[in-house]
Amino acid sequence: MLMRTDPFREFDRLAQQVFGATATGRPSAMPMDAYRAGDDFIVHFDLPGIDPETIDLDVERNVLNVRAERRSPAPEGAETVVAERPTGTFTRQLFLGDTLDTERIDASYESGVLTLRIPVAEQAKPRRIQITGGDSRKQIGG
Repeated sequence: MLMRTDPFREFDRLAQQVFGATATGRPSAMPMDAYRAGDDFIVHFDLPGIDPETIDLDVERNVLNVRAERRSPAPEGAETVVAERPTGTFTRQLFLGDTLDTERIDASYESGVLTLRIPVAEQAKPRRIQITGGDSRKQIGG
């Protein structure tokens, strides 16, 4: 189903913990959970404090791109005393298998969690194959 994710994500996460920002200058990644439930593949992304209007999803050639932005809540000109919550652009890229129906992805955002439901493609669903019997009266060489 889900084929792979960004290989540099763990490096970015470690750099962010050590240096307080991504050492590569790349946008921050977002934590996710993914699982299959029946005929749907479900993906949850943690995006607390994100304005849903800043979330952008697109699929191109089975690559799902998720982009969101968190802006600072402090008004312009305010003196910042503590700024521990990350702001800026958050991105995640998932490579989806051919067994998923990328034309029918459903997305919802609630309580800081972006949830995607990606149906399993009809041709990838298990199906029962009917076995037919041959003519038992047919004789060979007869």
